[in-house]
Amino acid sequence: MTVKLEAGQVLPDYVLPDHTKTARALSALQGDDPMLLVLIRGFFCAKDREQLKALTRFHPQLVVGNCRLVVVTTDDWHTTNNLRQQLGAHYPFLYDEQKRVRDELDILEYTDTQHEPMIPHTLLLAPGLEIRKVWNGYYYWGRPSVAELHGELRALTREIRPDWDLRDPQVRERWKRGEKKAFYPYGVKSMEQVLREMAGAVDQYAGDASRKGA
Repeated sequence: MTVKLEAGQVLPDYVLPDHTKTARALSALQGDDPMLLVLIRGFFCAKDREQLKALTRFHPQLVVGNCRLVVVTTDDWHTTNNLRQQLGAHYPFLYDEQKRVRDELDILEYTDTQHEPMIPHTLLLAPGLEIRKVWNGYYYWGRPSVAELHGELRALTREIRPDWDLRDPQVRERWKRGEKKAFYPYGVKSMEQVLREMAGAVDQYAGDASRKGA
């Protein structure tokens, strides 16, 4: 099965082991938030490291901005953990030693006959794993800058959050009527859940949904 990697498509709900060897479904990691999914060559790639350094510095803003960040590599578990720890990252790293994602998305980097990694890509996913933006990172400058991500996340959040502008009279009326589900995260998540997610607790990914399809 080959999946088109382009805007408007829905990414398959891959289930892969994370850095704790726990199976995680992408949908469970995403929840109801936007998600940046970074498909990398692996530990050996200097370009990947530089991109991930910038994303690791940016991650606290993603946390408060309700956006998830997930990395997928074709490295093994030990190498995946080495990279994550050296970066000081506090977001999930998934590893795909069988290269299923690479093959189903048809992104084999055939010019690297030694490692045969994925062509690096950064994906911005709307809720429901809908692909909104694709950056091809074969060349380093094809990868998105933090400024680009900020702009794309602003546009996507404005679209999916009906409470974006609290000055809107219609939004205010919905609040007065008690329609709290239209206000994020009010009415959607408990404060305990919000703070747990912001803390980056591993348990935030626990539950039956995280093992979907395992």
